[in-house]
Amino acid sequence: MVSKISEGITVSVETFYQPEYSNPAANEFMFAYRITIQNSNAYAVKLLRRHWYIYDATGSLREVEGEGVVGVQPQINPGDEYKYVSGCNMRTEMGKMYGTYLMENINNSKQFNVTIPSFEMTVPFKMN
Repeated sequence: MVSKISEGITVSVETFYQPEYSNPAANEFMFAYRITIQNSNAYAVKLLRRHWYIYDATGSLREVEGEGVVGVQPQINPGDEYKYVSGCNMRTEMGKMYGTYLMENINNSKQFNVTIPSFEMTVPFKMN
């Protein structure tokens, strides 16, 4: 697991290879990731948008940007956390992702970016 704290928000990521949804012979590798977002601020925040940078082992870059995460724009109260699971397909056995969340302070409507730490996705047999 990797974690990063920025603007009073801790973002932690765990990754999982999904062999049942992958087809290595066709260069299709599926990964899942679990994100935990903890709010250590004295105010509630709302996650408005996400912006991902996704690299595969060839150095190819994809960018994904959009509203919220997994179809919602969660509000995270002080001291609380929000967890979700999503996935990413790769054309190679290894890759990495990182990015930002656009958050809003519920008290004053000020927006700020929170860093999503860089995390690697690697099929288990490549680690041997």
